Amino acid sequence: MFAYSVGVPRWLTTLPWIAAIGLLMAASQRVLPAESARPSGGLEWRAADSKVSARIDGWPLDRLLESIAARTRWQVFVDPDARHEVNAKFKELAPGEALRRLLGPLNFVLVPPADARSAPKLYVFRTSRSAATQRIEAPPDAGRHGRRLDDELILRLKPGSGESIDDLAARLGAKVIGRSDELRAYRLKFESAEAADAAGRQLAGEDGTRSLDSNYLVDRPDPAAAELAAAMAGLNLKAKPVAPGEGVVVAVVDTAVQGQAAGIQDFLLPEISIAGKAALPAEELAHGTSMAATLLRSLSQLAGESDGTTVRVLPVDVYGNRPDASSFDIALGIYAAMRSGASVVNLSLGGDEPNAFIRDLIRSGREQGAVFLAAAGNVPVTSPTFPAAYPEVIAVTALNRRGEIAPYANYGEFVDVGAPGASYVTFHGQPYVVVGTSPATASASAMAASIAAATGKRGAELETEVRRALAVNPQELAP
Repeated sequence: MFAYSVGVPRWLTTLPWIAAIGLLMAASQRVLPAESARPSGGLEWRAADSKVSARIDGWPLDRLLESIAARTRWQVFVDPDARHEVNAKFKELAPGEALRRLLGPLNFVLVPPADARSAPKLYVFRTSRSAATQRIEAPPDAGRHGRRLDDELILRLKPGSGESIDDLAARLGAKVIGRSDELRAYRLKFESAEAADAAGRQLAGEDGTRSLDSNYLVDRPDPAAAELAAAMAGLNLKAKPVAPGEGVVVAVVDTAVQGQAAGIQDFLLPEISIAGKAALPAEELAHGTSMAATLLRSLSQLAGESDGTTVRVLPVDVYGNRPDASSFDIALGIYAAMRSGASVVNLSLGGDEPNAFIRDLIRSGREQGAVFLAAAGNVPVTSPTFPAAYPEVIAVTALNRRGEIAPYANYGEFVDVGAPGASYVTFHGQPYVVVGTSPATASASAMAASIAAATGKRGAELETEVRRALAVNPQELAP
């Protein structure tokens, strides 16, 4: 059922929705800012001094244009019927001359931006500029990741600790600003980074009945969505009745989910709010909404789901109205997902720094039979992103239409699997393209849920199936 070859899972190239994504991307209207370039010997595009160098042998046209979009912040449009194998070797040419060398027999027009808020538009075509209708997409800048809160600590009381958290906080001169008495875990805030460091050193020299972690902020993820001009079919999936305790629960640990606006309310369980109830702008597509909708649309295309599904999505909001979530809140979100019976946990978020509290809860959840999937990150590097890089988590990167790792996606050795880096969702009836390793993770979670619903497999057995079905070799598939 999940056969694959040469490291590229067959379902990536045979599902009808993959072809639909190509059409959707051609209709894209809004600007999607691009990621920084993947370091490689292929194409170097220095925006600072407008110099381009290339050492390219046999690239297809799509790969070249994806690389240009990922390096320039340009909107790139191509004639869908244009074909060209790129072979070029040069150093430090101006962009115009570089494009002539790279594009060979094809024509191109680079249109300057209308104002400071817009991006240049590059049209690539055979004979007529009007034929350049297919949009080449790239996700937005990744922003800041893993910013340490220097004046905070996460403290966990181990069995045998005789001092209450309130007495301990008072002794250390800290305030308890977050707490889970069930986990005996607490978020402490100090007057300064120096006070937090001093408290950490003091506790490290005491009786060992406590453990300490740093607390980090993870930016609220952007949905990386572009509006589409063309109308698209709605979600072709029905929710089968499910008795309490039955079915497959997929937790989406993310922002809040706007179920009614996305037309997915029948598949949603009551939302869990970790950081306070969110008040999302009604007209603005939230990241959690796009992930839940991507998961369900991907599920609708998998074998066995056409007659309806027993899969339900559990939204776990760890952001509320805040621009970021702390490690402490993400950990509590994972714990809440496990308490609510999630068998698959989707983590389309991440940062640069590990956190022992989060990893311990993932380990515990895995022992209870849950499978965790997390986004590898939208920066083309090999450095790890957490929680994806934990061995207990399936790390998901994004693949382009050729089954290669997308030029914006992380391609480190920690990456386990790949899934399409573009999906489409509807919001208030308007179709959107969603791009990045986040929707790739949601698509992979859909496969995990589908296998679980069809076979009853859970835990390590389910994880093995997913890893086998979607396995990639990052080094072999990197552009």
